[in-house]
Amino acid sequence: MDLNQIICEDCVSFMKKIEDNFIDLTVTSPPYDNLRDYNGYSFNCEDIAKELYRITKKGGVVVWVVGDKIVKGNKTLTSFKQALTFQSVGFNVHDTMIYKKKNTPFMRSNAYTNCFEYMFVFSKGAPKTFNPLKEKTARNGFEMLVYNKKSDGVNKKVLGELKKEKTKTNIWEYAVGLGGTTTDRIAFKHPAVFPEHLAEDHILSWSNKNDIVFDPMCGSGTTCKMAYLNQRNYLGCDISQEYVDIAKQRMEDTISQKKVK
Repeated sequence: MDLNQIICEDCVSFMKKIEDNFIDLTVTSPPYDNLRDYNGYSFNCEDIAKELYRITKKGGVVVWVVGDKIVKGNKTLTSFKQALTFQSVGFNVHDTMIYKKKNTPFMRSNAYTNCFEYMFVFSKGAPKTFNPLKEKTARNGFEMLVYNKKSDGVNKKVLGELKKEKTKTNIWEYAVGLGGTTTDRIAFKHPAVFPEHLAEDHILSWSNKNDIVFDPMCGSGTTCKMAYLNQRNYLGCDISQEYVDIAKQRMEDTISQKKVK
C-alpha cells in the first residue's frame, strides 16, 4: 500500500486492500444519523469496525468523532451503539472524550444548547503510544496537600509539590467556523468539517513521527493535512469524488505553502 495518498473508494473496499496490523492511528468522523447530506452516502458501522480492527497495529488507536440526532425529542444514542459495536469486534473503549464547541449557534426551545460531540478512543489492546498534552496549572510550588483520605472523611496533609503543568482533561474545546475550524475556505465545501487542532491534538497524543495515520472517511482531508504537517505518513479515502477533490486540493495547497516557508 503506497502511503501519503487520498483515494476515491468505499472505505470497506479500500481497507480490504490494506494488510493486517498496518495502521498506527485512525482519526475519523462518520456520517452519523443523517445529520448532514454527504452526497447521499451512508456507511455500515460493523463492517468498518471489523476492518479497522484488522488493519490496526497492536497498541494502535482509533479516534471516532460522533454525535447523536434528536428524533421527536428522543436522542438516538447512535454514538454509544457504535461504541458498543467497536467493543464487540475486539477494541477496548480506552476513553470517552468530549469535543466542546466554543461557539455553537444551534439552540433548542426546551433544553440546554448542545455544544459537544463524543470522541471515542478505541485501542487494540493497551495503547502503545501516549504523548500527553499539557496545560498550565493555576498554582504551583510546594504546599500541604491532602493524601490518603479514607471513609472517615478526615483530611490528612503532607508537604508536596504542585507542578507548573498538568495533563489536560479529556474535554477539549475548540472554536468552529472559518478561522476556528480552519482558514482553508475550500474545506467548507464539505458539509461537516472538524477542527484542524482537534485532529492535530489526537495525532500528537496517539502517534509518533513517521507513523501511519488513516482516515477512512476523510471528507475535506483534515486528518491527512494535520498528519502531514506533523511529520506522519497519511492515508485517506472517501466514497465521494467531490470530497476527494477538495481534500487533494487542500493537500496540494498545504504542501506548496510548506515548501515556500
